[in-house]
Amino acid sequence: MVTPFPRTPRAARPIRTRGRRAKALAGYASKPVRLLFRYIGQHPVEHALVALGIVAAVGCTLGSQFAIRNLIDALPGGREHPAHVVNAFLVVVGLLFADNLFWRLAGWTSVRTFVAVTGDVRRELFGYLTGHSPGYFSNVQPGTLASRISATANAVFTIENLSAWNALPPLLSVIGSVVLIGWVSVWMALALVGIAVLMTVCLFLLAKRGGARHLAFASRAASVDGELVDVIGNMPTVRAFVATARECLRFGGILEQEMASRQASLRHLEKLRLLHAVATASLSCGLLSWVLWLWTQERATTGDVVLVGSLGFAILHGTRDLAVALVDMVQHVARLADAAQALLVPREMEESIDVPPLQIRDANIDFENVTFSYAGRRRVLDHFSLHIDAGQRVGLVGPSGAGKSTVLALLQRAFDPPTGAGAVCISGQRLCDVSLGSLHDAVAVVPQDISLFNRSLLDNLRYGRPDATEADVLKACEHANCAGLIRSLPDGLQTVVGERGARLSGGQRQRIAIARAFLKDAPILLLDEATSALDTESEAKIQDALDRLMKGRTVVAIAHRLSTLQNFDRIVVIQHGRLVDDGAPEVLAERPGIYRDVLLRREHRSGSMHA
Repeated sequence: MVTPFPRTPRAARPIRTRGRRAKALAGYASKPVRLLFRYIGQHPVEHALVALGIVAAVGCTLGSQFAIRNLIDALPGGREHPAHVVNAFLVVVGLLFADNLFWRLAGWTSVRTFVAVTGDVRRELFGYLTGHSPGYFSNVQPGTLASRISATANAVFTIENLSAWNALPPLLSVIGSVVLIGWVSVWMALALVGIAVLMTVCLFLLAKRGGARHLAFASRAASVDGELVDVIGNMPTVRAFVATARECLRFGGILEQEMASRQASLRHLEKLRLLHAVATASLSCGLLSWVLWLWTQERATTGDVVLVGSLGFAILHGTRDLAVALVDMVQHVARLADAAQALLVPREMEESIDVPPLQIRDANIDFENVTFSYAGRRRVLDHFSLHIDAGQRVGLVGPSGAGKSTVLALLQRAFDPPTGAGAVCISGQRLCDVSLGSLHDAVAVVPQDISLFNRSLLDNLRYGRPDATEADVLKACEHANCAGLIRSLPDGLQTVVGERGARLSGGQRQRIAIARAFLKDAPILLLDEATSALDTESEAKIQDALDRLMKGRTVVAIAHRLSTLQNFDRIVVIQHGRLVDDGAPEVLAERPGIYRDVLLRREHRSGSMHA
């Protein structure tokens, strides 16, 4: 096979989330807490250091309370024994410094650890998302998907921060305070434990009842982001139809629903906080009354009264902060659950880890009795069989909905035929038995609607072959008749083309796509109505570039303009998902059938226009 460019080894592909790892990740879709611990478990040492730092800091805080109690009890005899006061003072000072040191060590470690976790979340979820079939992306707004990846990472980051700084310290403080109060009175400590357990259970049950409100808010917040991206991405259409006011009104309605769900979620949280505030204030008053009664009975020292009073307030603030943190965490766990359920749906097509690459011995193509239908729709291909020899140019013709685009989609393995419903093969190998990466390396596509990244022309051109030199890129541009375009741009190959290539015309984008296909140098070329939306001048230049691109390759093309298929080896006519005619263009032009009927209609239309 003669190709315009010498083949060069492909750069190693990055490992995607797939196989057993992807299936394991999908299992967390309805288990947000386990998903959280999955990412925490990827940095066990760092999280352990953060936890140890917090435990040590809280221990020093509680220890300083006990040290102050000893200092107060040492004061009455301090003038006769000043060493006792000095020692007690030095202990308080040492604990205060140690307290701050441990907090800062925990904070310093958490900065790297928590940010690393958010990177892991985004990286893994993006990798999982890229493994979904095209059908998944056609049913979900891109903005919603992007929002939920960020929402998942932000929820994990917020939960970790809430746990480390708002939940764990007050929890440890409450536990330690109860233990120290037990030093004064065991019964007082046991009463505190009982009350704390009762309050925790009540708050948990009440918080659980608000789960539906939190989930509703998370879902509506994601839909707002999706709507924003959808409208902004279609702003030219909005303006063309004078629909700006209508879209603002529509978005306002969606925003009102999101705001109402957020208010319901926050109102439930405030009710929990109010209940907790009343309970803890009553508890602190009762605790202080109890220790004063013990003091009147000479069963507690003045230091004990100060200790229990300060610890009572610590318990008051600690349980309040803990309750607020736990309630906030419930809301963020709900957001995490919503995002995980949306992103971690099972993939329709999963690639095995040890699947072999496609070996191109000769680039022939076979459809073997393929029957295929999209989910919830009628049958598109019905026992469809087709053989294409290596190096042949084959055009697909037929009415809309006949199955032409499905043939190209199956050749790219965007979908798989159901088990027992036939097979698609290249070079004698079933596509479902080879790796997707090797298949895509073997196939170049020039679609009708060219999608370019908002990056430089060089990045877009080299997308299929990142290791290509600039000289290779310019050579491909010469072949694609777009070298003049490159020279006319102020920054040449470094020109940024805008969102989806919006700074280029349709014909310019088409030539860039052809240059990209030249550079990829794949043995199989798919053309999906590559000239249907162009003016006559642009079509002529692009047709000339396509003729050069097709040399030495196996070509499968869909074209509404039959003139572009006149130099093809074969025309395949498809109707109702079946192959109804097959032959050279000149043969089909003379034989009764769909192809000749279309030709005659177009000739008649052309004659009428000239008349």
